[in-house]
Amino acid sequence: MNAESLLGLGLEPVLTTSELAEYLGVHVQAIYDLRTDGRGPSGIRVGREIRYRVSDVLRWLDGLHEPVPSLTGRGGER
Repeated sequence: MNAESLLGLGLEPVLTTSELAEYLGVHVQAIYDLRTDGRGPSGIRVGREIRYRVSDVLRWLDGLHEPVPSLTGRGGER
């Protein structure tokens, strides 16, 4: 089944742990470690494998976003 037919069914694409690790540029073990620590994206267990909904990964990444530090409020004005 291709992605277009999945979208036609209302199904969202999912990523494997390897695909997620590749997308993030980290080792697969890093994803497992994040999940073990409770700091990783939520996943869906399918048999022995874990799949990650793209929307869950995006929501998780948004939660990790660090705001840009402000130049004002650091003890001086320019």
